[in-house]
Amino acid sequence: MAKAVAGMVTVLESYRGRDRLMRTLCYSCQLLGGVITQKHGDKQQYGKSFLIIASQLSHCRTVLRLFDDLSMLAYSFQYGLGKKEEDRLIRWISVIGNIFDQLYYPCEHVAWAADAGVIRTKSDIWWTASTALWGLSLLVGIIRSLRILLKLRRSKGKHSENGMPKSRGEIKFQMRSEILCIVSCLSDLTNAIHWMPPGFLWGGCSPTWFVGLMGTISSLIGIYQTAVGGSAAGV
Repeated sequence: MAKAVAGMVTVLESYRGRDRLMRTLCYSCQLLGGVITQKHGDKQQYGKSFLIIASQLSHCRTVLRLFDDLSMLAYSFQYGLGKKEEDRLIRWISVIGNIFDQLYYPCEHVAWAADAGVIRTKSDIWWTASTALWGLSLLVGIIRSLRILLKLRRSKGKHSENGMPKSRGEIKFQMRSEILCIVSCLSDLTNAIHWMPPGFLWGGCSPTWFVGLMGTISSLIGIYQTAVGGSAAGV
């Protein structure tokens, strides 16, 4: 019990840890609120309360992301053109993904500022742009993970690129990590398309509980990946 509490405190002390926890709570409340309001009319007030909590947590995360530009820019410069990547396709896929991620933040900031009345412009086009960039980043992430999976399948029983033998356990761990990344990205991509304008695929058609379910799945995968040392990001 003490170790669990200590671990939770450690997570909450970091920005990324708090964000992942807020994201999980946000989508979980959206899932519960959507289910309650849809199936239990006599308890709709409870469902609305969960949805209010989800909305406030989402707004909180949006405000906190106002400070993410520099860290993303530092990461993009550090990665550069990915010269350390031996696979050329993975290199350019990663570079393109970094560009989408970098452009996402200012678009969301403008949309937030417009909604808050800080600047005079229509926020809809900026929200659409930020959502589209997020969706493109997720799509690029899926392609990247699929490429890595293909390379890992080919590397079974062979030596890794640096000449060191790669154990079957390491390969299985990496493959499992990439599969989880794909599931996470697909879950978020489902929501990203839902938040696009009506008429674009299933834009605006997903029920509230389904959006919460997809987000919860992605968030739990992100927490698991963090715990085991992987990576799975989501907005």
